[in-house]
Amino acid sequence: MTPFSLLYFLLALLLYLVAVPLLLVLSLKKKYRHSIPARFFLWRNPPFRGDGIWFHACSLGESRALKPLLDRLGESVIGITTITQTGFDVAQQYDAEVRYLPFEIFLPFWIRKPKVLVVLEAEFWYLFFAIASARGAKIVLLNARISERSYPKYLKLRWFYKKIFQYVDTILVQSEIDKERFESLGARHIEVVGNIKLAQNIVVTRQYEKSDIRTIVAASTHEGEDGMILAEFAAYRKESVSRLLVVPRHPERFEKVWTLIQAVCRKHHLTSQRFSQGRNLNADIVLIDAMGELNNLYAISDIAILGGAFVPIGGHNPLEPATFGCKIITGKHHFHQLELFKYVENIVCCELHELKEKLILSEQMRATYITETIDMNRIIDSIG
Repeated sequence: MTPFSLLYFLLALLLYLVAVPLLLVLSLKKKYRHSIPARFFLWRNPPFRGDGIWFHACSLGESRALKPLLDRLGESVIGITTITQTGFDVAQQYDAEVRYLPFEIFLPFWIRKPKVLVVLEAEFWYLFFAIASARGAKIVLLNARISERSYPKYLKLRWFYKKIFQYVDTILVQSEIDKERFESLGARHIEVVGNIKLAQNIVVTRQYEKSDIRTIVAASTHEGEDGMILAEFAAYRKESVSRLLVVPRHPERFEKVWTLIQAVCRKHHLTSQRFSQGRNLNADIVLIDAMGELNNLYAISDIAILGGAFVPIGGHNPLEPATFGCKIITGKHHFHQLELFKYVENIVCCELHELKEKLILSEQMRATYITETIDMNRIIDSIG
């Protein structure tokens, strides 16, 4: 271990010891009940048994993006690590060993000898890369990106990221802008292959009947978005017969959003319903308190209000609603999705208080569509 690696390890250890009481408290919450014990205490989180290809996909979106790539890898031994519970649940659907990525101080004892480590998007952990490299792994960054919002922060720590990137063999970035940003941080061996999310096979898993009533889906909403979306919909509905399907991004928020829905419905004399209670969509406002339904709902919707961008989260994938011809309205904070937004036409960006107006204008919008491909062959060659 180099002097810098040793110092980094000791600082991480100190941080860990200070954080242990908080971690124990957080582990009691449903959202972290499995991930925190696994990541920070190695509870039921053993090392991979095999020595094949290891993918690290932080959360839900990255785990989903792996599918077309895994389908082309055939009989390869695959391991997948994630950080979030939702990412873990998606990864378990694949023919792979699935683990939570342990906190960095555990990695010297946890990582064995993977042939290849493929890290998606912007997961840059110093000991993760240093130890995997020391174990003989070829390291590939896939779908790598640095957002415009984050780039100045990376530049301030250029010396640190240069140390990380010295362990990376190949960086496959989403765009030319990403390539330039990585180069400015001292990275090498960079290629532009496009966004792997363009290779997703976007399909429905369950068929629902499309209504004659204008259907709006508020997709992947976050804290601070639901209340205003509900209020703006209630105002819009006075002028246009329609229904709203609300899909919170995180399951632990279902109850809170349900309370907001009930309050709005009482005030405006609308009907409400929980999707889990009967699995139908007959009310004016329906809470979709189930996972894995978004594509099925896009397929029967006219408009998608895409969450995560009315507050500074970074936005969510517009390709799925675009595939089904939904007219898309979202916020201005979609900085993590800029590359994907290039492939979809006629997205409307606005503030929350402008939603009613944009919903009215959307009645004249053309459906959006997608163009572009991704160089999957180049990705397979890099991993191999």
